[in-house]
Amino acid sequence: MHPVLEVCVDSTASALAAKRGGADRLELCADLIVGGTTPSLPLLRQIKAETGLPVRALLRPRFGDFCYDHWELAQMEQSAAELVEAGADGIVTGVLTPEGELDVDALRPIYAAARRAAEKAGRPVDCTLHRAFDVCRDPFAALEAAKALGLATILTSGQAASAPEGAELLRQLVAQAGDSIEILAGAGVSARNIPALAAQTGARAFHLSGKQVLESRMTFRREGVPMGLPGFSEFEVWQTSEQNIRAARQALDTL
Repeated sequence: MHPVLEVCVDSTASALAAKRGGADRLELCADLIVGGTTPSLPLLRQIKAETGLPVRALLRPRFGDFCYDHWELAQMEQSAAELVEAGADGIVTGVLTPEGELDVDALRPIYAAARRAAEKAGRPVDCTLHRAFDVCRDPFAALEAAKALGLATILTSGQAASAPEGAELLRQLVAQAGDSIEILAGAGVSARNIPALAAQTGARAFHLSGKQVLESRMTFRREGVPMGLPGFSEFEVWQTSEQNIRAARQALDTL
């Protein structure tokens, strides 16, 4: 299996940097600073047109937990179809019950909406379970549920703060998944630790943002008027670094 490098981006500038660095595919979201939310359709269309790379779109209506009410689930089902219609090659989502189980009944219509839209468009769609997996009660039961749902990928850190910390569970998941579903190692992944992660876990697919913090282009700055999360500067921009992605690509290519 050719090692896969997936880069998580929330802007066209980041997507282009990822492509130049050697990304195989993109996960597109908005608001990466809070873990990502559903991206806009214009952003998706622009990135597809500008990069030509496979793009999997995050489907997450808000930041926070993964237990959604019926209003949010209805939005997610509609958004799944709209994202695929707009060109998404995949949908990345997850829903949990209050008890921490994978909510198969909630997920089934969301993935079905994506698949119907793809069939109508005459092309395939890859469905991914995102890191809701990492906060579920039983990862092995969730893996089997994901297989039953016909999913292509599970994005996971091995239920730890970072993939290196979750390496032992990742190894077990890769073994249980076999060839039936891709285990995509993410969180804290970098060029420095990809070789060790691959050796420890057997994973052949890796996910990272490769971000750098850039200074805002603003020359006039009204200080002391925060617009977002406390502690974050209004005059910094998080963006994917082409150099970081190229280094990860080179690390993967030596496996």
